[in-house]
Amino acid sequence: MEESINLNSQSLPEENNIQEKKHSKFSDIVQFTKFRLASLVVLSAALCYLFGADEINSSSLIMLITGGFFVTAASNGFNQIIEKDLDKLMNRTSNRPLPDGRMSLSEAYIISIAFGVVGLSILYIWLGLACFLLGLFALISYTFIYTPLKQKTPFAVFVGAFPGAIPPLLGYVAATGRFDVAAWLVFGIQFLWQFPHFWAIAWVLDDDYKRAGFKMLPSTEGRDKNSAFQIMVYTFSLIPIVLLPYYFHLTGITSLILNIIFGILFSYQSLKLYQDCSLKSAKNLMFGSFAYLPLVQLAMYLDKI
Repeated sequence: MEESINLNSQSLPEENNIQEKKHSKFSDIVQFTKFRLASLVVLSAALCYLFGADEINSSSLIMLITGGFFVTAASNGFNQIIEKDLDKLMNRTSNRPLPDGRMSLSEAYIISIAFGVVGLSILYIWLGLACFLLGLFALISYTFIYTPLKQKTPFAVFVGAFPGAIPPLLGYVAATGRFDVAAWLVFGIQFLWQFPHFWAIAWVLDDDYKRAGFKMLPSTEGRDKNSAFQIMVYTFSLIPIVLLPYYFHLTGITSLILNIIFGILFSYQSLKLYQDCSLKSAKNLMFGSFAYLPLVQLAMYLDKI
């Protein structure tokens, strides 16, 4: 028995190394597919599914979350394949699996293609042709149109807002099968929200983006009053947009009041950025944008219950 214990103890380091390698490869895939970002995207789709559904079909919701996650992860993977050389130039991305050499290009293609095929297949088989086409459009436009444009023009943010606003539309259509007023409203809210959201991130990361030649802020001068003004205009524009679900009798007074409050708080953060053009205000706006959208979508859903 004593010898057996010694033999087992001698084998532990090797077993630990194998576990660490497995964990490391898993961590690389998580980082490569931007797991946290994909999860936030799927949350938007799920909340708008709940908003649209008269009756919640748990199987459909699970398939929406699963399929949407795989399609988003595939888009993120293809994005990193295209930008692998540029990622080496930026501090925040230089240790990603591809630029750091921990993942080969062939591995990256296999993962991205497999995730894309699985995700789109799930959307088609369980949720129908419309959801499949929405997922396919988001994958293609994000990968092959938005991603290459980031180095060429700030207009890329406008182009990227289209695939970025697909998740709530996908969720609503998965629940209802309709492209009605409510479908385009959830699309429009997320479409408009992306401008202050991405521009706040671009303000914070402007120095890093410049190293890779990305043109993300709306002003050619970067962090200036012009960029801050445009951010403020789009943020304030969200206030009347979130009134429309109430106007079309899709939600009640509770979500109306809550979403006006959320809009005022979010707009105040953009006003502060316009006033001082500081990195601190941009960070506050960035974190505020992460909270704003799910709160608005959650309020719309809870108002239906």
